[in-house]
Amino acid sequence: MSVDEFRTLADSPAEPSRNPFAVTPNDSTELAIIPKALFIGTGGSIALRGVGAAADVIFRNVASGQVLDVRAQFVRATGTTAADIVALA
Repeated sequence: MSVDEFRTLADSPAEPSRNPFAVTPNDSTELAIIPKALFIGTGGSIALRGVGAAADVIFRNVASGQVLDVRAQFVRATGTTAADIVALA
């Protein structure tokens, strides 16, 4: 199960990232930490499920260098063509 650092640390989603980490899209494995946002290094589509969401969503035509302000629990391999994804936790 993912750890939501915002519930356990004196931190908030509005604060800068303290613990960025590389994301490897996977269809069944949750992100180890719920990030504040995702940085997309190489553009494309990104399939993800947000925290507490009941279904996945696909962001299409995400530009290289864009930051998605979404708290993702999963970043799926199926449907994701973007690469060099960094979670901003």
